Amino acid sequence: MTRKIVKILTPLIFLFTAACIVVLYFMPPQVSGVPGKKQWQARVVIPRNPDPDPVDNGAERMVYEDSMNAKVALNEGESIVAVLTQDMDGDMVDEQILAFRQSPAEDSPVFITYIDFDEERGYSRLWSASTAVTRPGTASVYVQDLIGDRSLCILVNGMNSTGEQTLTVFQKPAEETPPGEISFIKIAELRTDGSIQVQETERTQAYQKGLAKGESFTLATYGRDPGSTNILDQVELIYTYNAVNRRYEQSRMTRIPGSQIETRRVQEVLSGGKEGFEQFITGLWYYVSPQGTLDSRQYIYFDPGSREIIFYGEEIQQVFTWQNSSATRRGLYVSSQNISVTTLRRFLDIELESPDSIRVKVFEDVRLKIYVTAPWDGSYRKAAVRGPAADAAPAGMDPGNTVPPYIDASYDGSIGRMVFSPDGNYELYAGGTIQKRGRYAFFMLDNQELLELRPRNSPALTHETYRVDRGGDDNSTALTLTRIRLGTRGVRELHEAAISLVKNMP
Repeated sequence: MTRKIVKILTPLIFLFTAACIVVLYFMPPQVSGVPGKKQWQARVVIPRNPDPDPVDNGAERMVYEDSMNAKVALNEGESIVAVLTQDMDGDMVDEQILAFRQSPAEDSPVFITYIDFDEERGYSRLWSASTAVTRPGTASVYVQDLIGDRSLCILVNGMNSTGEQTLTVFQKPAEETPPGEISFIKIAELRTDGSIQVQETERTQAYQKGLAKGESFTLATYGRDPGSTNILDQVELIYTYNAVNRRYEQSRMTRIPGSQIETRRVQEVLSGGKEGFEQFITGLWYYVSPQGTLDSRQYIYFDPGSREIIFYGEEIQQVFTWQNSSATRRGLYVSSQNISVTTLRRFLDIELESPDSIRVKVFEDVRLKIYVTAPWDGSYRKAAVRGPAADAAPAGMDPGNTVPPYIDASYDGSIGRMVFSPDGNYELYAGGTIQKRGRYAFFMLDNQELLELRPRNSPALTHETYRVDRGGDDNSTALTLTRIRLGTRGVRELHEAAISLVKNMP
């Protein structure tokens, strides 16, 4: 009897198991318990090699483009000038401050509008106002706690049609506003034919921890002294915040004497307009310390021809694309963009200080939380040259520790013929044809002479850096170039074969 039962149950169990397999195959269970909801399976993502060209970084470009897109539709005739996108009220949702123009006329002001998110209406424009900026290419928008009470202050700086530097500041009052509404009050609007600075002071630990208010920052303008015959004399005006009137008001005036130099030479440089001053600053400029000595470890290299600006400081080299220039009374206002971090823009206010020195003020416009600590503000002196000009080097600067950035010579070697022109251009010939061409510069770093080449016809190469060893009777007949890389740890060997070049004698 038992055998009969076993014989009957065995095929039944087999058939039941087969039927269950068929049912499970054609009708898989819903894991989530929600009928019809599609279940996504995890997949393996194989990382690809990063794009060798930092300018074409797809992720960075997407972030930048998203941050530059307005979250609301503009009205007819309005065009975007600048966009600041970030969480400004701590609600975990990004707000926007949008700078725009309503008219293409030269004296048309730049407006700003505040865009906020509401669950019912989505993104909408809640408030708008005009600023003192009229040149859209110079406009920069950022937020800062100027007052020290943690209120939101919007700062818009740039230039107007008369060549003046401007700063317009709006503050969001502490008073509560109805839902879906917001208002700002104008607490400062400054104009000057020189430059404007926000003078920050260190705030207490109690402020950092949110236990107390902080000290208000002051605003400073620097313009020409109308009571002086020296074109480089300046007047400093200090503005402090008046809590009663809720405005920045002038509190101090100081006269700053400029260098006593030949007025005719100053007028020659400044009368050339934007193109003339660009030509004047072309080349390598070393930082001048407060003690008056040159610091070859920090420099700015201006290359208007290639529309590039190179910053070197704290053993880090940064390359910026030269976007726009505007002439000022004492120099040039330049906007630029980092070629690697496209969300990082830098504005430079460059003023003539003497026939061979300039004063630079740098404003960072960071759309992501990326901060650059190098102190670029200050005076810069044009790279010295060997020979009679070296005798005029400032006190504390060793004339033998400088090299001429440009030379006029050609060299032959295994790579071909290298021709250096005195205007800062070079060409490499091989087989009778030009293989490479671009810009070059010799400079000193930690008592080592270096050469930087920036090819123009090689898109894959942004720059090449070599250590230079000179030889021959006059220390320039032969050059040995060893490929290196500059980084946070200084000079690093790439262990490539050295290049030997022999000078062609006339």
